[in-house]
Amino acid sequence: MVRTNWIRSWSVIAVAVAIGCGGKPTPAAAGDAAPAPAAAPTSGGRTTITGKVVFQGTAPTAAKIKMDADPVCQQQHAAAVTTREIVVANGGLQYAFVYVKDGLAGKSFPTPTTVAVFDQTGCMYEPHVLGVQAGQPVEIRNSDATLHNVNAKPTQSAPFNLAMPMKGMKVAKTFAKPEVMVPIKCNVHPWMQAYIGVVDHPFFAVSGSDGTFTIKGLPAGTYTLAAWHEKLGTQTQTVTVADGGSASATFTFQAK
Repeated sequence: MVRTNWIRSWSVIAVAVAIGCGGKPTPAAAGDAAPAPAAAPTSGGRTTITGKVVFQGTAPTAAKIKMDADPVCQQQHAAAVTTREIVVANGGLQYAFVYVKDGLAGKSFPTPTTVAVFDQTGCMYEPHVLGVQAGQPVEIRNSDATLHNVNAKPTQSAPFNLAMPMKGMKVAKTFAKPEVMVPIKCNVHPWMQAYIGVVDHPFFAVSGSDGTFTIKGLPAGTYTLAAWHEKLGTQTQTVTVADGGSASATFTFQAK
């Protein structure tokens, strides 16, 4: 079984290299400064939108993930790890990507230089849902002492499939054009899945463990907000904010 798993794993490396993924993986140098976590940069506007993504009804029980095929993965978790497809706490729905969908036509915003970090740690992608601006640098890391690969399948930017067999490897990538959402998967560990939302402005957020989100810095105006969830679909609503003012929005999802 071990020999079979490793043959399969190194086959993934060969395929990834043959694809010509770009962004050559490099080990992290000792003392490297950690990039700042992904965050939506401010635009100079003075408005704030706060809100919550809510799950209505009884949330499905998350399935336990079996990691015993890779001892490195299994040994990193004292307790069982569960899937992140629908994560609800006290009615709040986590991992919804909330962004301004309409209302910014004719406006442009500088590409941020802040590095968004997308890590592979504990044989899980962290974060499960990430938001970035088109052209923003994304640093993909492998923090595990086992082989991973990052198979990204955007349709608006160049796809890539990175083999990362060593702990400490880092790869720099960008997504050229907006796309909601870009699916990410690991062919070595099929339970590893994540999504990256790419927009052409800095007005986005990912709902936290309590379902709340905050979007700051919008110019005054009327906007369509969208909340995307990987299993529950997308909802929209309109909000109006005055200069220096605030608004709130609540998105309510329920099991299909």
